[in-house]
Amino acid sequence: MRFFLAKSDPVEYSIQDLERDGVTDWTGVRNAQAQQAIRAMQNGDCVICYHSQGEAAIVGWGYVEGEVFPDGAEPKWSVFRYRFGGRLARPVTLAEIKASGLFADFALVRQSRLSTMAVPVEFVTWLKKQARDFRPA
Repeated sequence: MRFFLAKSDPVEYSIQDLERDGVTDWTGVRNAQAQQAIRAMQNGDCVICYHSQGEAAIVGWGYVEGEVFPDGAEPKWSVFRYRFGGRLARPVTLAEIKASGLFADFALVRQSRLSTMAVPVEFVTWLKKQARDFRPA
């Protein structure tokens, strides 16, 4: 299993919405670098859910369901189906991630506007220690 991170404004679409819906198509990503991450996704990969804007925190996770496919509205862009996995009891904030001093090269820290990205294995290991309920299957 590989790990990715997808950011969303919780006013637009939150982890609570994903939990309620069970599954959603993750559309609207137009950045070329974020599209590269989406195109690299495979069925069963874990996608960490990050609330942007005021909260700026990891709040849960889900999974890529099926294969990446073209956006029906704009076929040159790719979309993935995002299935709910779980919510963290306590969000892990961007401030905590930065304060660790361990992830200066991680796109989450250095490219604040990037909406979708691959996640380094070292970060996943760290996150599991910070959020003991982060247990993707």
